[in-house]
Order: sequence, then structure tokens, then C-alpha cells
Amino acid sequence: MSKSKKFVSVVIAFLMLFSVLSMVGCKVEKDTEENKEDSHIKDKNSDIVIGLSLPTQQEERWVRDKEKMEEVAKEEGVTLKTQIANQDDAKQLNQCENLISQGVDILIIAPNEAKNFTSLSEKAHKDGIKVISYDRLLLDTEADLYVSFDNTKVGELQGQYLVEKAPKGNYVILSGDPGDNNAKMFKEGAMKHIQPLIDKGDIKVVSEQACVGWKPAEAQKHMENALTKSGNKIDGILAPNDGTANGCIQALAAQNLAGKIPITGQDAEKTGAQRIVEGTQSMTIYKDTRLLGEAAIKAAISIVKGEDVDAQEKIDNGKMDVPSNLVEPVIVTEDNIKEILVDSGYLKEEDVYK
Repeated sequence: MSKSKKFVSVVIAFLMLFSVLSMVGCKVEKDTEENKEDSHIKDKNSDIVIGLSLPTQQEERWVRDKEKMEEVAKEEGVTLKTQIANQDDAKQLNQCENLISQGVDILIIAPNEAKNFTSLSEKAHKDGIKVISYDRLLLDTEADLYVSFDNTKVGELQGQYLVEKAPKGNYVILSGDPGDNNAKMFKEGAMKHIQPLIDKGDIKVVSEQACVGWKPAEAQKHMENALTKSGNKIDGILAPNDGTANGCIQALAAQNLAGKIPITGQDAEKTGAQRIVEGTQSMTIYKDTRLLGEAAIKAAISIVKGEDVDAQEKIDNGKMDVPSNLVEPVIVTEDNIKEILVDSGYLKEEDVYK
């Protein structure tokens, strides 16, 4: 090879190497800038301490809430102190008082008993600590924000579905825990569709019961009693969530009736989705707790910083009109379960279609 050709080859090789190094350098610089930006966000928020009180981890949906909120808190660089009440009212109050004494900047509370927080909320505000009511509305007290789903709409979707599937006949109407304001809102929404048919005489209510603690065993007991009372002649079942639906289905299965009677649900739990595919549960309500958890943490950060939070509406809690951000629920049936729950990444396909 001539000296000139060797020279040209060396120049080309050098230019190629320079190009590669430039690309690598740009990527490193970009990654460094992104890391700097993330670090800057975390540095700005590093002094913020959020207290979180959840009612339980015994239901799949509350596990999801906790995981998402911890994830977002880490991304935003804030300290999140979490307490789980295990459905114990007194324990939840004590845990919240401890969070206040630890000097948190803001409290996010999903109350086990909605009316228990009047004194605690007053104490928090006196100490300069803001309060966000999460998922369940705190009643008869001051709150700075309510972050939840449109719970009346949840009930409306359940009631509308049920009367379309069973416009006449014997009904079992179940509601959630009597101390949970959401349970009241779910039922009120459902009865907008069911009550007119009761008044008309098309629907007869065989049993109307609350499920203390949202316990599936409570729902199963109520369902067993209703089946005995009606001689197994039930045409529609309003179950407030997937757990209570499961309790009812256990009672139905004992009478070889599982899958033969329309029954509602809520929360889009993995087991609820499986029952829909199997045909024993008719529907559920999808409430993307990932959106709710993220919204709560980010709203908490904004409130602590003194920034405006864009509350879409206000809801009366008996004491005040609480600024509220509400997420729309979505009905899920066998027809759209893959699109809504699987394709969105909310549930894994192998968990739904066993």
C-alpha cells in the first residue's frame, strides 16, 4: 500500500473513532444532565417529610397504593413515613399522633373510621401540619385536600350494570363498612338505578346488609341467610367490592349457583379478575390506584411548598367544602378485561388467565 493510501486510511479511522467518542460523550453528557436534574429535584424536596396512614394491607388494592406512593416519594426525593392501622380505629389515631409528634410536614390519611379525626386534624393544623384525605373522605373536620375516585360514580356503574342484567326479581343489597363514608357513597350511587325499580315493584329486596370491616366472611354469612330466606331464588346481587363478592360467591357455590346470578364487584383485584374470566363474578370497577397514589404524593409536595393545587371540585364533609381531585372509575367485564386490566399493565396476563 502506498504512503498516501496509508495516510488516508489513518485519517478515516481517526475520524470514525472521533465520531464514536463524540456520540459516547454526548450520551454521557445527556445522562449526566438528566442525573443532575433528578438530583436537583431530590435536593429541592429533601427536607419534606410526609406522614402516611393506611387502614390495612389485607386487601390487594391497599398494597398497590402503598407500593406506588413509596415509589413516587423516592423519585421525588421526599421522606415518607408510613403507618398501617390493620383496621384498628384507636391504633390509627395513635399512629397519626405519633407522626405529628415526629414533625411531619403533611399527613395523608386514608381513614378506617371517617368520623374519628376531628380532634387529630385540629391538632395537626395547630402544629402547622396540612392534612390530605386519601381515598376515603374525612368527615366533620378540616382537610386541605381530598384525593379519591368518583365514588358515587362507582356505585352508579354497579347499579346500572345490575339492573340491565336483572331488571326484575329478588335482590341482595350489600354495602361496605358502616364507618366508611365511601361505602355510603357507593350504595347511594347504586340505588339511583335500583331504587326506582324497587318503587315500581319490579325488584324485591330479600336482604339489605352492611359488611363490617368489608369482610368477605360477613358477605358470605349475609348471602347464606338470603339464600335460605328466599329458597335460593335470588336474581341480582349488589356486592360493594371484590372481597365481598368473593364471600357471596362462596355461598352461591355451595348451592351450585355460582356464575348463574349477576353479581357486582370493585377494585379490579387479581382474584376478582380471575373470577370474571371464570364466569363466577360478573363485573368489577377499575380504579387505577397508581394514578391516585402518585397524585397524592405530588399534591402533598406542592402543598408543603405553598404551591397551588388544582382542585377540580369541592365536596361537603359535614364541616366544610373540601377541595377535591377525583379520578374517573371504569367498569370491567369479560368483554373488556384484557384491554383495561392487562394491556394497561395493571395486571399480568398470566395472573388473569390462569
